Amino acid sequence: MAVAREELQKDLEEVKELLTNATRKRVRDVLAAEKQKLELEIKNQPPTKPKDVVEEEKSSLGGYTVKINNYGWDQSDKFVKIYISLNGVQKLPAENVQVNFTERSFDLLVKNLNGKNYTMTFNNLLKPISVEGSSRKIKTDMILVMCKKKREEKWDCLTQVEKESKEKEKAAYDTADPSEGLMNILKKMYAEGDDEMKRTINKAWVESREKQYKGDIPMDI
Repeated sequence: MAVAREELQKDLEEVKELLTNATRKRVRDVLAAEKQKLELEIKNQPPTKPKDVVEEEKSSLGGYTVKINNYGWDQSDKFVKIYISLNGVQKLPAENVQVNFTERSFDLLVKNLNGKNYTMTFNNLLKPISVEGSSRKIKTDMILVMCKKKREEKWDCLTQVEKESKEKEKAAYDTADPSEGLMNILKKMYAEGDDEMKRTINKAWVESREKQYKGDIPMDI
């Protein structure tokens, strides 16, 4: 985590230097937006723990650490809820299940569950959360992380990164040229499809080209 913060700080210093030397308004606007984004990321990084505390935690952890990638989530008006399945987690002492919250992040640490440790980190949450109002609950074979919304509004996804990814994908298909949008969709279907899907798309493509050459279709699809 300290390495990530250090890299972000280096990026920020470089952007500041570029901003100082930039003269074009559009370039300055882009750099200013990037500067603001980096400052927010640095602010939302969990605080660095003193070295002696880190060493003490390492010595108290048994086995090896597994990163949690599978989870489910939903939301109410007041909370975003993240569900993490871990067999037998309810048998652990409560202090072995720790969640640290910041305004735009949280990290989960489960210590010594069947000889393993489990971690999960979410940075750059889509919207701010209330640190004081957020909590975790331990249920049978499950941990429920409850992030208290600062504002009662709907979240379309969990993180800013997910939002940007969806926007980029949407932009790829929202083109002024309908045929170009169709081609993008077909390319995505081809890349993600199985062998049968690829054969179907290839056949449709060949047939459409043959019709075009015969003059049946005036527009290239």
